[in-house]
Amino acid sequence: MPITRQACIAQDSDDPLAHTRDRFALPEGTIYLDGNSLGALPRGVRARMDDVIGREWGRDLIASWNSADWYGAPARVGAKLAPILGAEPDEVTITDSISVNLFKLLVAAARMRPGRREILAEAGNFPSDNHIVESAARMLGLAARFVPAGEIAGAVTRDTAVATLSHVNYRSAAMQDMGAVTGAIHRAGALVVWDLAHSSGAVALDLTGSSADFAVGCGYKYLNGGPGAPSHVFVARRHQAALDQPLTGWFGHADPFRFDDEFARADGMRAALCSTPPMLSLLAFEAALDAFEDVEMRDLAAKGRALCDLFVALHDERLARFGTTLASSRDGSMRGSHVSVRHPEGFGVVQALIRRGIVGDFRKPDAMRFGFAPLYLRCVDVYDAVTAMEKVFEHEAWRDLEPAGAGAVT
Repeated sequence: MPITRQACIAQDSDDPLAHTRDRFALPEGTIYLDGNSLGALPRGVRARMDDVIGREWGRDLIASWNSADWYGAPARVGAKLAPILGAEPDEVTITDSISVNLFKLLVAAARMRPGRREILAEAGNFPSDNHIVESAARMLGLAARFVPAGEIAGAVTRDTAVATLSHVNYRSAAMQDMGAVTGAIHRAGALVVWDLAHSSGAVALDLTGSSADFAVGCGYKYLNGGPGAPSHVFVARRHQAALDQPLTGWFGHADPFRFDDEFARADGMRAALCSTPPMLSLLAFEAALDAFEDVEMRDLAAKGRALCDLFVALHDERLARFGTTLASSRDGSMRGSHVSVRHPEGFGVVQALIRRGIVGDFRKPDAMRFGFAPLYLRCVDVYDAVTAMEKVFEHEAWRDLEPAGAGAVT
């Protein structure tokens, strides 16, 4: 029996997260399916930034490092994020970008396994991750070896110092079994750095229960921290005393305001910091996390899976006849919170959808990605998006678009 819009509305009425949609300033008439690239704006962020700029920076100036606790913000915001990651409050801090943090953790992990000869990484991962892997390996005199993500657990050897891979793949949304993969890596005596770019705020995580060693994550996707929001770093408590990361800046010093010539490493997660934090972005991210207040991550994960399952079912029912194919798993337990669909005219289809207020994105050569952020999307949004997509295919609407310039982005 065909899926109806009325059935989707009825399903939305039973949504335990229906109230969180009002926490976002969503553009009128837009169905936003690109939260896996940049999350929507939480309503509380604007007022918080007005206060930060007008009072904390504008009036109180440098005193705000103490009076507003700017100095303690990386740890404070990390503790606020920790429950979303399934971590302890003293195992997470907010700093730098995801690529910088990956470099720091790869080097630190390799230093904890002296005598081993390689970094093992995921072929087909987000390119920046693998560029960092190769650079870290060159610096340390190690080999960088790449295998498909699903083969990491079986490829780790006694030569492997550290393995790194994405929990959720940025293209296909394929999701790894964190506990099983971590266990296999540990049995070979290696350490693991997880990339949570498409996991944090989108799926239920249990870094502690999975015995993860290290992780990095993204603040501007499903966590809605704003463009360029700082990254988060997880270091299991058992590894913090041995953490020897390579970017030994003054903010990671045990007593930074003594300005000693010699570096003395700070204790705990402060050792993961490098230099002065981007305070405006960090405080915007802190305010954005209020959108997760009273949200049970199991409810969020269940809704994300339901939205993706609905999209897959509607794809089969209404879009497959146009030659589209799924590039994501049909099994929700093996998929993150976005779905990729392939079509030879994928770029034009995405552009035509954007013209109609349906915002997704495109990855070469032919993949259309649609992110389903559970805090602000509804089943009826999925239904309406597929309806618009069906019309684009029926009318071949991409043929009416102007050719894209070399710098065009989606």
